[in-house]
Amino acid sequence: MQEKPLDSNPLRLLRNLRRSREIVTVLVNYGFDDLVDQLGLRRYLRFGRRLLFWKRTEPEIKLTRAKRIRLALESLGVTFIKFGQVVSTRPDLVPRDVVNELAKLQERVPSFPSETAIEIVERELDGSIDTLFAEFDRKPLAAGSLGQVHKARHHDGTELVVKIKRPDIDRVIEQDLSLMYELATMIERHFPDAEVFDPVGLVNQFSRTIRRELQFMREARSTDEFYRLFQDDATLYVPKIFWDMTQGDIITMEYIDGYRIDDDEELKNLPISPHDVAANGARIFMKMTFEFGIFHADPHPGNFRVLPDGSLCLIDYGMIGVLEEERRDLLVDMLLNVAKKDTAKLVEVVLNIGKAKRAVDHQLLRADLRDFIGNYYGIPLDQISVGKMLTDFINILAIHRIRCPVDIMLLIRALITLEGVAARMAPDLNIAQEMEPYIYQISSERYHPRAITNRIWSEACSLSKVMHDLPEQVGRTLGKLSDDELRIHLEHKGIDHLTTEMDRSGNRLAIGMVMSSLILASAITISSDTRLVYVSIPIFMMSSLLGIWLIYGVFRSGRL
Repeated sequence: MQEKPLDSNPLRLLRNLRRSREIVTVLVNYGFDDLVDQLGLRRYLRFGRRLLFWKRTEPEIKLTRAKRIRLALESLGVTFIKFGQVVSTRPDLVPRDVVNELAKLQERVPSFPSETAIEIVERELDGSIDTLFAEFDRKPLAAGSLGQVHKARHHDGTELVVKIKRPDIDRVIEQDLSLMYELATMIERHFPDAEVFDPVGLVNQFSRTIRRELQFMREARSTDEFYRLFQDDATLYVPKIFWDMTQGDIITMEYIDGYRIDDDEELKNLPISPHDVAANGARIFMKMTFEFGIFHADPHPGNFRVLPDGSLCLIDYGMIGVLEEERRDLLVDMLLNVAKKDTAKLVEVVLNIGKAKRAVDHQLLRADLRDFIGNYYGIPLDQISVGKMLTDFINILAIHRIRCPVDIMLLIRALITLEGVAARMAPDLNIAQEMEPYIYQISSERYHPRAITNRIWSEACSLSKVMHDLPEQVGRTLGKLSDDELRIHLEHKGIDHLTTEMDRSGNRLAIGMVMSSLILASAITISSDTRLVYVSIPIFMMSSLLGIWLIYGVFRSGRL
């Protein structure tokens, strides 16, 4: 599926009236009446009630705000649940109590009929199910929000799992994405203070994430990439993709029959201790991140399997993070500047990592970072809680409204999740022990003569290109100036809202003039020529009703 940017179109709420009504109903039922009224959404509820005989239930206003948000998202289905899960990874934008509550979001979706699953497989792979597989289990092995998994057997005897996308899920999610974007746009328009939470930015981030998860071929390629990167590492096993049976909405891969990482009884049968298993998992993740620059962004217990020989297997590569070298170096600088107690350099790193949503108070930021360093200075890196340290760091970004890049937030969330998994298996293990060698290796490699030479050469090439292009660009600019073709682009914030209001006022004025003319003309006709009374009276009544409707609309808007 091609990723396309979302744009605002108020008619979406009318085109998708039934879904719009469902959203507004849930908001009202969970005590968000003020939000509905200020966004002007009540009319969708009233229109729907006339059509569908809606009955209001008592709003859930006794619960905390965060819990009401979570329950509302769960009531609205798969797309909104996944949106809440993405929002829970952004403590730099969303209040902490909301983040903690959204982390509890659970997907409860039934499996779809096996007949439908078989139909999708046969359509995508262009063959009958009995020809494609030696065996195909009609009963789903597992069901998720985007698809479900069936066991199968290859003709050569290899056990397989077939992941099948839910029918019509693309249309459902695209519909919800368009409505979410429209609501986010309305929130920013009606609540200027909400801009610091970046509602539109959150929806755009989520749309990219969910659309990538819907691209099963992308997930298959990611799995294959990890298979290639770790084929010589005996501690991690990556399932093999069967490309001749992978197409469109279908992924076929090797079935992994291992132990869950949270199955304490089964882990006792392994040839290595749970501590070693957890240490291997931490080392693998650090290798992914700091050596290869690509990491599994969802390392929760359900995505781990432990094989009988003690090696780990990671499954479900639908959510993958990429850490560019520049961002990786910034993270390393952050840790090293904390170790060196260099507050000034840490301030520079913070401002380079994130994008400020408002003017930053540098003195206050420096003071907060000085306190942050004070909490960790002098403690060996292998004794620091990575999760707590990163959480404190994100809290500082949130206080100063500095937005953290998505890839770094994914990494931080993954590290915190990984630390929780490792702590459950081996309470005495600190994942920073596995991070430390990579930190110092990256730091030392920067000052290697070859690295310095490469940087100088790269910067010299960039400067040479700028100097080469400069005369042409200056000449082009002067040419446009002399031909009166030079244009300056100005961005007027809020101009769209002003344009909308002017259009609305113009429409009302035009309707009012037409209505007045019809009333006046019909009144004159009635008084002067009784033969046209049967024509004039209906026109007069329709014009009067139109006038009443216009006056009602003006009063209801609250702006006379």
